[in-house]
This record gives sequence, C-alpha cells and structure tokens, in this order.
Amino acid sequence: MASLIYVVEDDQNIREIESFALKNSGYIVESFDCGKTFFNKVHNKVPDLVLLDIMLPDIDGLEILKRMKSDFELCNIPVIMVTAKSSEIDKVKGLDQGADDYMTKPFSPSELVARVKAHMARYERLVGTNQKQQNDIVEIRGIRIDKTARRVYVDGVEKT
Repeated sequence: MASLIYVVEDDQNIREIESFALKNSGYIVESFDCGKTFFNKVHNKVPDLVLLDIMLPDIDGLEILKRMKSDFELCNIPVIMVTAKSSEIDKVKGLDQGADDYMTKPFSPSELVARVKAHMARYERLVGTNQKQQNDIVEIRGIRIDKTARRVYVDGVEKT
C-alpha cells in the first residue's frame, strides 16, 4: 500500500509542485494551506510523513512541529521542513525542535522526492523491525507504557 504524505504549504504553486512530484513517485498526497486544516485532519487520518512550511498564515510551522512532537499519536511521524527560511539559525532551530530534515526554497523536486524516499525507507525499517514495540510499548520523554503488561514506568521506575 502506498504511503500517505501530508503537505502543509500556503503557496498554491509550491504545494502543487510538491504534490505532483510525490504523486508521480507513487505516494498518496493530501495538501493543506494552513495549520488549522492540517490539525482538523491529522488525528482522523495519520500520515506516514509530513512536509511542512514554516511561514503559514495561521499557525507557524515551528509551532505545528512542536505540537506534533508533543502529541502521543503524532510524535514519531517524520517531518521534513520545506521553507524559504534559509539561515543557519533557522535550520538549526527546525532540526533542534524535532524536524527530521530541512530543505530550503527554491528546491529541486527530484531532491525532495529522494529525501522523502530516504526518510520513508528508514521509517518503514523502524516500524517493520519494531512492530511489537510500536504496538505494545510506547515511550516518550521518560515515560514508558507497556500496554500488554499494563504497566507504566517513569524514568525506569514502575508506577502503580
């Protein structure tokens, strides 16, 4: 089954270029022009990867990234920032906040697809080799939940 990619980009031309390149590479693509529409959809249908602009009309892309990384359902989704913000500090900020990759505009559609393929391959290996852990054990920020054993650990210490 083809992977689902969400594109969050307010510029219609760029959104169409990204979507076209990804669809031609066999991905299913849904696109959003703002953070609000993205968040209205993402919990109903979780994507396999997100392409995310920073400068959006409603919610800043870095804020979207922050919310995703702190959300139990969304925190493991690979995120590639695709933005006009090209200074070193912007790149470091995006990567430090949890982006898996950072591309600046203008970009090559073939490079975009190559980066998506690399992240999807890594993600699929992770899910494939850790399927039991993905389903039964969840870890985030020092908290570990073992759903099968019905146990919760905080910083390695079981809580009852």
